[in-house]
Amino acid sequence: MIKIGIGYDLHRLEKGRRFILGGVEIPFHKGEIGHSDGDVLAHAICDALLGASALGDIGELFPSVKLKWKDANSMKLLADVFMRVKQAGYKINNIDCVVVCESPKILPYREEIRKAIADVLELPCGSVFIKGKTSEKLGPIGKGKAVEAFAQCLLESNDI
Repeated sequence: MIKIGIGYDLHRLEKGRRFILGGVEIPFHKGEIGHSDGDVLAHAICDALLGASALGDIGELFPSVKLKWKDANSMKLLADVFMRVKQAGYKINNIDCVVVCESPKILPYREEIRKAIADVLELPCGSVFIKGKTSEKLGPIGKGKAVEAFAQCLLESNDI
């Protein structure tokens, strides 16, 4: 059986925070506000995987009301989600993502981000792709107040 999942996340940006995407810290004067480290890309991928495998969602597994998850490394959350997906009998075929922010530009960091995600998910880099987009200066993202990420995954049941 083949299953498709979609994930989404959005975080406000604030001065003095680290800007992290897919576990990679990108030099920038603002970063994501979140209960964890705010990595919108890792969060979107978690939700895509959880949705495709019908195992819940990131807010259910790692609720922001629990101090345990305060400042958590989102790539560790992704690794936990990946283990759950594997234990449920699924194999990840590929991950495709879009990150929307006016700045910083994603392209200079794309390969490093792809590798970091591929390593956690035990995939070849060719099975993970990230695209950076802007919102053409429109809305909170265009004004540099937020960043959002969309992720889609394709899972296959191990018993195919």
